[in-house]
Amino acid sequence: MRFYHTMVRVSDLDQSLDFYCNALGLEETRRFERPEGRYTLVFLAASETPDAEIELTYNWDPEEYTGGRNFGHLAFHVENINDTCQKLMDHGITINRPPRDGRMAFVKSPDGISIELLQHGDALEPAEPWISMENTGNW
Repeated sequence: MRFYHTMVRVSDLDQSLDFYCNALGLEETRRFERPEGRYTLVFLAASETPDAEIELTYNWDPEEYTGGRNFGHLAFHVENINDTCQKLMDHGITINRPPRDGRMAFVKSPDGISIELLQHGDALEPAEPWISMENTGNW
């Protein structure tokens, strides 16, 4: 058995691609338009782990998706958690759980999916502005 992908439904494909690709840094690996089923599938992966994909499912007919917190979360190792969180903030993303410990942070996708960011290797030395930053919302 081998892990294939994780699927998340998205309500705005462009907004989700902006988050996952432009802010988070994943790359689109393939896309399928299915007019007969009225949906689009977009597969994304991190460059270092191309076999571990996220499938964004965009249903063309509007639906409201709730319960993103019930899903759990997606987790990514990052080379520098402070730099990653700063890049996300610069992109307008709220850091729900700042990396006060130099090791872990949480953000949310536009559809409320929790994204855990973990420092690869040893934790970084705790630093501002993260040490003083409060949690925002839930994750």
